Amino acid sequence: MLFVLQEIGKALSLAFAMFWQVLWPLALGFLLSAIVEALVSKQTISRLLGKDRPREVMIATALGAASSSCSYAAVAVARTLFRKGATLGNAIIFEFASTNLVFELGLVLLILLGWQFLSAELLGGLVMVVLLAILFKVTLSKRLVSAAHEQADRGLSGRMEGHGAMDMSITDGPLLQRAFSGRALTSISHYFFMNIYGLWTDLVLGFVIAGALGSWVSDSVWSRLFLEGHGLLSEVWGAVIGPLVAVISFVCSVGNVPLAAVLWRGGISFGGVIAFIFADLVILPVLNIYRRYYGRRVAVYLFAVSYLTMALAGLVVGLLFNVSGLTPTNRHVTVFDTAVSWNYDTFLNIAVLVLMAVLLVRFLRTGGVAMLRMMEMPATEMHHAAEGAQP
Repeated sequence: MLFVLQEIGKALSLAFAMFWQVLWPLALGFLLSAIVEALVSKQTISRLLGKDRPREVMIATALGAASSSCSYAAVAVARTLFRKGATLGNAIIFEFASTNLVFELGLVLLILLGWQFLSAELLGGLVMVVLLAILFKVTLSKRLVSAAHEQADRGLSGRMEGHGAMDMSITDGPLLQRAFSGRALTSISHYFFMNIYGLWTDLVLGFVIAGALGSWVSDSVWSRLFLEGHGLLSEVWGAVIGPLVAVISFVCSVGNVPLAAVLWRGGISFGGVIAFIFADLVILPVLNIYRRYYGRRVAVYLFAVSYLTMALAGLVVGLLFNVSGLTPTNRHVTVFDTAVSWNYDTFLNIAVLVLMAVLLVRFLRTGGVAMLRMMEMPATEMHHAAEGAQP
């Protein structure tokens, strides 16, 4: 019994050490995303994404990257954009960018795994967007789009419906005047805690699972699973199996990064890590929501296209980094040997906790708790309530 408790303690200690090391970049990323969401409305985004052209694909990618969402919220927002006039392809590209190219993901990757992984994530994300746009152009038939529209307009509930339907952006007046207004501060505080609320389950699961796997599973087990040391075969296999591990992990968005650190230390290929991180939108619960939102055929289509682009993007980026000599050779992840101490991470964490306290006071004084309750409401039920929650 004592041994079991000691092992659980080791896993939880590692999980907390990971969390403490990335707390400040997480908070900073959420803040930057909240500022963007407070100043750009979903209606504006939908209007900009109404055609399947390179310009609209670029806009979908840029606006998605600036809008932070957990995977469930991203899927809900994508359906809202689709119903408001965005094309299905652009809505899905926006969805992928809002979970895979966002500020907090990049900052956490940089802190936990290093600049090579951040660079590969950004490059791979752009490769994946290009592949998605090409595949949608070639394979997404009018019949599938029509079926998706018919199912989407039924308004079946998934998760985070309120997040998708709610728009608390400040759109009237000059940009600087809006950005420094009291209404903007309210909106930013609401979006900030709405995103944390949407992600906290995945973050906790990600850190706890990573702590358990990092403490309990030996590197030799991972090495055999990932065929470490087999050259090109390892690269291909890593890109193939990375998304499959994500599918069954049930962890999405930033919660994937601690698990990615465990997989990297265990021997998965560099491209496999990137493919794994991309795969937060093909986990089983999200696939079920696709089925409810767009119908079974479209859900299967989205899974096939998404999986193919994730694996290909991971493989391409992995090979490019190998050829250029940029792939890290050291699989030692510092956080596995790091304990909480009085270093710059701790001081930065204290600073962001103070900032979060200020935002929390604003959030609580302006109906934030009621707004969070609406996030799980079906869109048809929360429309009038959402208007009441406008800052």
